[in-house]
Amino acid sequence: MAAEAALGRVADVEIDGGGVFKYVLLRVRPRHAGTAAAGKEVVRGHGWAEYHADIYDKAAAELERQGFDCECLGGGRISHQQEEKKIHVYGYSVGFGRAKHSVTTEKLKAMYPDYEITWADEGY
Repeated sequence: MAAEAALGRVADVEIDGGGVFKYVLLRVRPRHAGTAAAGKEVVRGHGWAEYHADIYDKAAAELERQGFDCECLGGGRISHQQEEKKIHVYGYSVGFGRAKHSVTTEKLKAMYPDYEITWADEGY
């Protein structure tokens, strides 16, 4: 139960407020819980990152300080049009492969319920 409470403190989504940028989908678990332990997927996406690995490295370091381990499940790109309230998830990461955009989209819909959110496997 404590692990679930701890996971609840980890934000499901942290993305830039607008623009087109790389993102990664991460699986987060309490440290020392093992790979069979309960965990959750989180989305991290930022325009400052030249590579998907830059986002992963920063997120992994932050999560480690909070007592979590994470693994990258893949990446892609997000087009966030704040004025139009639209988000489109697409593409892939050369280093991590394609994230399950359907999972990412569900996380984004929970965070942005008044947005039109779409995804496609096409594009880079």
